[in-house]
Amino acid sequence: MDVRELHTALRAAHVADGYYWIEGVHEPVPTPPDFLYLRGSERGGWEIGVFERGSHHPVARHVDEAAACADLLGRLT
Repeated sequence: MDVRELHTALRAAHVADGYYWIEGVHEPVPTPPDFLYLRGSERGGWEIGVFERGSHHPVARHVDEAAACADLLGRLT
């Protein structure tokens, strides 16, 4: 699964748009006050975390996109 397929799966599961942010694919406007996110990591790979109070808080890092997508899907469904 890639990030576009993840977005499709989350919509099919009726996960509210404001619960998640996927870099370059699903970036709600206005930005919700808190949400789970998936983005490319500065260290390479992918990072899943929680955005709250204006700060990103990483909770998991993955080497490949498929693993990161599966992780976020599991956290939201």
